Amino acid sequence: MNLNKYIDHTFLKANGRQKDIDKLIEEGIKYDFKSLCINPSWVEYVSEKLKDSDVLVCTVIGFPLGAMTTESKIFETSDAISKGADEIDMVINVGRLKDRDLDYVTKEIKAVKNACQDRVLKVIIETSLLDEEEIRLAAQAVVDAGADFVKTSTGFSTRGASVEDVKIIKEVVGDKAKIKASGGIRSHEDMMKMIEAGADRIGASAGATLLG
Repeated sequence: MNLNKYIDHTFLKANGRQKDIDKLIEEGIKYDFKSLCINPSWVEYVSEKLKDSDVLVCTVIGFPLGAMTTESKIFETSDAISKGADEIDMVINVGRLKDRDLDYVTKEIKAVKNACQDRVLKVIIETSLLDEEEIRLAAQAVVDAGADFVKTSTGFSTRGASVEDVKIIKEVVGDKAKIKASGGIRSHEDMMKMIEAGADRIGASAGATLLG
């Protein structure tokens, strides 16, 4: 098991400076992580720095609230891809999901997936704001829309991922979509518990620590 390739090494803080991104890039290349996950304004810079490595460029869309228009998410996605993004992590409209407007949520995911072209789309459902039934509905919407991953959390809400979240999502998606556990995963033990529960990818700012 190449644990390094489970990890999206992440820096998404609003006050991130170039020195922080340079450190992320250095660590990403050193440990050969699956991807570096950064805010969209850094995509072009990081893409250039990673061009001679097999570390992917991941960025976030509609982040962290998910409450902007579908059109703005589509634009952000297309812009990020044009600047070198390999993977897209988008936030759903949580309020619409809680109102059971599943048609809106599914159509929006589908529209962003279409804008992704052939890139991987991970859909952040923000499990900390959902009850179990809502987690199931959100995970099903991701499958119905044809996205690639259900992602638990932004890491910017009331809590990050839990093992229980991952198990619930896995029950819904089976092998129809993959799962990214993100937020609050800070140790090798944390990561292994998430993988055992069904996670295929781990989003974390402490990538090197997770390797043990």
